[in-house]
Amino acid sequence: MLNEQKIIELISKDKWMMDILMTVKSLDLPDWWVCAGFVRSKIWDTLHNYSKRTPIPDIDVIYFDPLKLDEAEEKTLENKLKIQTPNIPWSVKNEARMHIRNNMSPYTSSIDAMSKFPETATALGVKLDENNKVILAAPCGIADVVNLEVKPTPYFTNCPERMGIYETRLLQKNWQSIWPKINVFQFQVLKQKIVPKKSK
Repeated sequence: MLNEQKIIELISKDKWMMDILMTVKSLDLPDWWVCAGFVRSKIWDTLHNYSKRTPIPDIDVIYFDPLKLDEAEEKTLENKLKIQTPNIPWSVKNEARMHIRNNMSPYTSSIDAMSKFPETATALGVKLDENNKVILAAPCGIADVVNLEVKPTPYFTNCPERMGIYETRLLQKNWQSIWPKINVFQFQVLKQKIVPKKSK
């Protein structure tokens, strides 16, 4: 069974992932992380014994800077990353402003924002410390992702409207077609009551 230390070791031994982390670190962004599918896919590929990396549609870089909320700043940062590594599908977001787009209360940090991602298995991030050692953030824990379970985060579970977003994402992502061992927990939203259903 994978634990946090083993996940860190997996990433530390993956040159492609470490190169990406080093590239993002070079921007010196406040409270930066590479998150979501970047981490989740590595874990699921490992648990499926895949020898070839599953392609990732976006490399999600987040940071938290309440002093520079202009979306243009994010595009500038994306362009800087593209100049360094043009073959990577970079996506850069300042979580200090993303609550506005997501119609939520302001986040307090990048990790707070991660905790409000739709799925617990997606609420993951990694970065490098001053010694270039990997740090893992998992505000909702790693139990679901290492047990190959897709469930909503508590923030989404507590709101029928957000659960509709979760359900739509499950259909769009269709993760089971890529990682057939995962168990996806779907939810019926009926009269403000959220009833879990497990599909396999």
